[in-house]
Amino acid sequence: MTNLKLSVLVFASILFVGFSANAQDAKSILNKMDNVMYSPKDMTGKTKIVLIDKAGKEKTREANIVQKGNDKRIFRFTAPSSQAGIAVLSLPKDVMYLYMPAFGKERRISSSVKKNNFAGTDFSYDDMESKPYAEKYTPKLIKTESNAYVLELTPLSPKSAYSKVIVSVEKTNLYPKTMDYYDKGGKKIKEAVYTYVKIGKYWNAQEIKMTDFKKNHITRMIMSNVKYDQNLSDDEFTVRKLKQ
Repeated sequence: MTNLKLSVLVFASILFVGFSANAQDAKSILNKMDNVMYSPKDMTGKTKIVLIDKAGKEKTREANIVQKGNDKRIFRFTAPSSQAGIAVLSLPKDVMYLYMPAFGKERRISSSVKKNNFAGTDFSYDDMESKPYAEKYTPKLIKTESNAYVLELTPLSPKSAYSKVIVSVEKTNLYPKTMDYYDKGGKKIKEAVYTYVKIGKYWNAQEIKMTDFKKNHITRMIMSNVKYDQNLSDDEFTVRKLKQ
């Protein structure tokens, strides 16, 4: 084998090893981030939702969250009275239901609708889905900062509203610090900023601040009364329960 051919093979091998290591590191980081977000067996809590328009005017809503594992969740508004009872049920295999008390029945949320905003917030139905990020995105490690890993997440579903999501993952505890959402044209359209606190042995997203740059609108979700590992039954996550 000539020296030229040998050099080409060695260079190709180095590139392949480097790419494989990078891909593996990115997957490992994303899996660990998912573990931080979804490691409790179950969780219940209350959330205060503050909607802030471009003039700075605020509207406040309240809701309850009940979650089991990484694929079952009910999010239900409790106040104000005009919103009370509106609820979303997230189940395995990308199944989601919306319940509107005014209509008295649930409806299945199709994949095409998941990109729409949920009940006037800056979170889409897709953002609200209870599903690990590793099951929704292909990760790539794009840089390492002094205190964070920066991943580029490419949606696995072509129906996603996003072309990519850039997430900054805190190095020490592996929770997400920020997520930047880009549309199909590559323009940054939303940003989520996370504040985490430790409750018992779990890290909890105490606040998520989502900014929609197109609408110049902000939604703050602030968690309280969080309880973990209460041995919730699967019966809590049914369409029947959604309508109660």
